[in-house]
Amino acid sequence: MIKRRMLLSALAATLLFGVGDLSASELRQPDGPIILTVEGAITNVNTPDGKAEFDMAMLDALPQRRFRTATIWTSGVSEFSGPTLTALLAFVGAKGKTLRLTALNEYAVEMPAADAFADGPILATRKDGRTLSVRDNGPLWLIYPFDDEPAYKTEVTYSRSIWQLKSIEVKD
Repeated sequence: MIKRRMLLSALAATLLFGVGDLSASELRQPDGPIILTVEGAITNVNTPDGKAEFDMAMLDALPQRRFRTATIWTSGVSEFSGPTLTALLAFVGAKGKTLRLTALNEYAVEMPAADAFADGPILATRKDGRTLSVRDNGPLWLIYPFDDEPAYKTEVTYSRSIWQLKSIEVKD
């Protein structure tokens, strides 16, 4: 079942990220502190050097998802919420096949863009209703719904669950 769903999601992601700019509106300038920068193979930008910069309000305006899950880094089950990675990539008009995610401490990981699908990872901005601070692995934590899908409980997926996320580079 998971293989079929992942295959269908990969196909959907390929269609979504490979066909034109699907952003719903023009990307405005951030009013608050920049939380996330997206660059590379994208079409919807808000800086002269071709990047998309987001403050918290802009991230909150994207389609949100919430789920409850346990992680290997926290105790018990918590509710995580935030924009879906799929929505963010669609909004910026991502055209690449690989994502390079970088944290505040410069830890970086690469993942296939096709791994961004509807039931997949979110950019968690909140845990149990509270905004994530840097001290609490925020302000952004790419997290998977580990308890919803046992196939997410792998070393590869754990390594992609990057906290204190500051930037995403979309690569061809």
